[in-house]
Amino acid sequence: MSFEALGLSSEVLKAVLEEGYETPTPIQQKAIPLVLTGKDVMASAQTGTGKTAGFTLPLLQKLSQTPRRSQGGGRKGSPPVRALILTPTRELAAQIAESVATYGKYLKFRSAVVFGGVSINPQISQLRKGVDILIATPGRLLDHAGQGTVDLSQLEVLVLDEADRMLDMGFIHDVKRVLALLPETEERQNLLFSATFSREIKQLAQRMLNDPQLVEVAPQNATADRIEQQVYRVDKARKRELLSKLIHDEQWQQVLVFTRTKHGANRLAEQLERDGLSAAAIHGNKSQGARTRALAGFKEGQIRVLVATDIAARGLDIDQLPNVVNFELPNVPEDYVHRIGRTARAGMSGKAVSLVCIDEDKLLRDIERLINRELPRVQIDGFEPDPSIKAEPIRQGRQGGGRNQRSGQGAGQGSGQGRGRGAQGRSGNSRSGATNAQPSGAQAANRSRRSRSRASSGRPA
Repeated sequence: MSFEALGLSSEVLKAVLEEGYETPTPIQQKAIPLVLTGKDVMASAQTGTGKTAGFTLPLLQKLSQTPRRSQGGGRKGSPPVRALILTPTRELAAQIAESVATYGKYLKFRSAVVFGGVSINPQISQLRKGVDILIATPGRLLDHAGQGTVDLSQLEVLVLDEADRMLDMGFIHDVKRVLALLPETEERQNLLFSATFSREIKQLAQRMLNDPQLVEVAPQNATADRIEQQVYRVDKARKRELLSKLIHDEQWQQVLVFTRTKHGANRLAEQLERDGLSAAAIHGNKSQGARTRALAGFKEGQIRVLVATDIAARGLDIDQLPNVVNFELPNVPEDYVHRIGRTARAGMSGKAVSLVCIDEDKLLRDIERLINRELPRVQIDGFEPDPSIKAEPIRQGRQGGGRNQRSGQGAGQGSGQGRGRGAQGRSGNSRSGATNAQPSGAQAANRSRRSRSRASSGRPA
């Protein structure tokens, strides 16, 4: 099947073909026609399969072919927002904004991206000029709503990307506050996209949708077949030593390593530097500038090891990333699927290694139950676990990734394009009028928060 067969307009098709994509992925084949009909859609597919284009392409076409509900001005005289794409992380918001600008460059519309950790003032200026498509994290969107700088009262389409994370306990309260600013469910189209949907999240989502169409193109919570997954048993105190050995011995030149906490990410990055490995940490306590620099250095090969909390499990689309390491297993098993989904994207292959100590046996069992497979165990000579060590409890709840935090603060699925573009996305396109807010002044935004308490060519579009 070709993109032409999906019923997309010539303007959208031209942009897609210019990116080198000719054959839609399975999720795009199923989701795009449904979205074009105006139905509510709840879609799940493995990471790296082009989910972003699955909602971005039909959304752009619908808005270009459907007249605005009201021609009058909204608050402060600017037109109301027509479509809202809500994401849990800054990095993902920036990558979606880039996709919107890329695929919509031959259409007349305005887009903006707003998230926390940067100055709010440039975002306010953009919103006052009028925005058709707004990509946002919930926390910063509520900041704008509180200041009266955004009007969502006539919203036509709502998209929740990484919907499972948006609807978990770390974000649900802010999401409910956003929903209260929108027209009734029956008066707008609602689209939920994610790689994973737990039974509980599905039940919750059903109450937010109007007779939704369910689209699943892979077994629920499945991991990509192209990912080689291994478990290395090792004592907790020797994980860093084993990680350094693996990187050196296997000659890994680009490794994304996940820890459970922000402090742990900082500490591990420092230790790896002392081992002679260029490393940097990325997590929610880092300024947006620091996060952007670390990610850019990693993509460009200047940084060999990027150590991250679950901020990076959703929102990093790194071209041909070969290796992902779970230095610590996630407390939430679905996050394992998102973590290792950073590799083997867009038809590529990859390797996912988990360093598991005795404390994490239950977490490992939960992950294997979720993905319905037993992960192969590997034992390295000299790193055999000490049988006298007893398991210690692990504090539950997401740490370092956004649970119980405002989403504007950032926590971090890729754009689905299989490209290693910068996290900030494009600044806009003069032909389409699409623009992205430029981040600056993270300190002011942080003070404000404290005062309140992201084919034939082998790549999917």
